[in-house]
Amino acid sequence: MTDDLPLTSRSLPIALLRAREKVMGPIRAMLADAGVTEQQWRVLRVLNEEGPQEPTHIAERACLLLPSLTRILQKLEHRGLISRRCHPADRRRQIVEIGERGVQIIHANQPASMAQAERIRSRLGPEKHELLLDLLNELNDLDT
Repeated sequence: MTDDLPLTSRSLPIALLRAREKVMGPIRAMLADAGVTEQQWRVLRVLNEEGPQEPTHIAERACLLLPSLTRILQKLEHRGLISRRCHPADRRRQIVEIGERGVQIIHANQPASMAQAERIRSRLGPEKHELLLDLLNELNDLDT
């Protein structure tokens, strides 16, 4: 045992992992019923929210590495949840768009997703919930 390391109860990386598991546990069950993974859900959410875009932007917004996104897009396209087309200005690039079946998955699971988010918000209280989001966004914006 070393005195240099903080207790795991005061470790930011461990606290973030624990919080993620607390939030994602119920969501995972919903996603399993919908037949999509967490990563696929994030891609569909980004496309539904922000419209057609290039894979590099999707990867950034969905917190995915580009090689992982490539595999995810292949699976989503194979299932008819997204479509891909060549970029109009540069045929080497592509544009990805959510398909009608992808939109249906989002809409079908939106009530359960929103209910889970509201459970967390009500347990924390609106002020703490907003503060937590602000602090996490501030942490994300830090230069490392």
